[in-house]
Amino acid sequence: MITDSFSFKKYLFLLFSLIFILPSAQKKFTIVLDAGHGGSDHGANRYYSEVGTLREKDVTLAIVLKIGRMLEKNKDFKIIYTRKIDEFPSLTERTTLANRSKADLFVSIHCNASTKTSPYGTETFVQGPDQNRTNLEVAKAENDVIYLDEKDRETFASYDPKSPESLIALKIQQSKYLESSLLFGSFVEGNFEKKDKRLSRGVKQQNLHVLRLNAMPSVLIETGFISNYEEGMYLASEKGQNEVAESIYDAIVSYKKAIERNGGASNQPKEVVKPEEKPLKNDFRILLMSSPTKYNTGDPALKGLNYVLPIKDNDLYKYYYSVTNFASVRDNNLKTAKDAGFKNATAISFIPNQKLGVGFYTLELAVSDQKLSANSFMLNSLKDVIRVKEKGKFYYTYGKFSSLEEAVKMQKELEDKGIKNTTIQKISR
Repeated sequence: MITDSFSFKKYLFLLFSLIFILPSAQKKFTIVLDAGHGGSDHGANRYYSEVGTLREKDVTLAIVLKIGRMLEKNKDFKIIYTRKIDEFPSLTERTTLANRSKADLFVSIHCNASTKTSPYGTETFVQGPDQNRTNLEVAKAENDVIYLDEKDRETFASYDPKSPESLIALKIQQSKYLESSLLFGSFVEGNFEKKDKRLSRGVKQQNLHVLRLNAMPSVLIETGFISNYEEGMYLASEKGQNEVAESIYDAIVSYKKAIERNGGASNQPKEVVKPEEKPLKNDFRILLMSSPTKYNTGDPALKGLNYVLPIKDNDLYKYYYSVTNFASVRDNNLKTAKDAGFKNATAISFIPNQKLGVGFYTLELAVSDQKLSANSFMLNSLKDVIRVKEKGKFYYTYGKFSSLEEAVKMQKELEDKGIKNTTIQKISR
């Protein structure tokens, strides 16, 4: 009996040694590399005589494979690819693969595009609830792919990015990974700017389906604009793809070192170098300029910035870029605006859902030298449109709203009906 007891205790000791020692010794830093789009989903594309049709799915795969080859040379990394060939994994399959692998980091590679040829530069997105309808434009471009797959239609059927409940759920789910994602994103954009001498549009929060279900720090990297000739040629070239891949690889190595210096795993953001960033009490928009001229989305005067909210105050149109309640994102947005050419840009504080004590907000629908036709789509679609003639022009406005958020919500509803390029107007009386 004594011998059996001793053997049993020895067996338990060896068993616990294997449980507690071997996993830590064998644990590798696991990275999921996601080449955006693929298969029948080409992503952004444009024809150039020098290279033919430049397709986002081809560029992202080339960059991902280059990053993977560099990481595979380091025995401390385990690399998982969502695709290594020209195929289309659903968004559900991409995130499920990452979660089942218990990955430490999810990196999705994409290319940007615009209807204009002037916008250029890199930007990195982390998951975070939007507070401004104009910030959904990039999300829409990436999320449209959801309708290509039956699994995604089922998985995301109940997710509404405009729903307060969905946004609250997203914030709770992703808050513990936000700080780590921001840290890694800052390494990526820092390398693009300092090593590759490229324009960085900064690190931003965005509601992207490919990020929202990941139980780990996750980023989506827009490596440049295919729609811009110089940047398109750069992304199509071996040199450009190598530089992008090396900058992202270096960012991964720096991020891993930062995590290890603090003795924590990458999916434990509380142990990252910086303390977890807390949301600010107020929202911040970046005031680009004030002008008596109204500019619509895509106008060259906006210098390629896409997320701009004009607010008319007295006779001036004030153009505000993006919105956030995180100081780091606010500072990045300000830097992006100044890099784009708005040297006098400044951050303006907005109290969320603040109601005007005096006056109200309305929507300026149109300004015309002549009366709009009675058959106008806008006039036939809306009731109670107000028409005022001032200084020889006819101004058409709609609605009264006590807060900016109410006006933004109605502006979005009108846009969904096909009434675009409206401007929020502040009436102070």
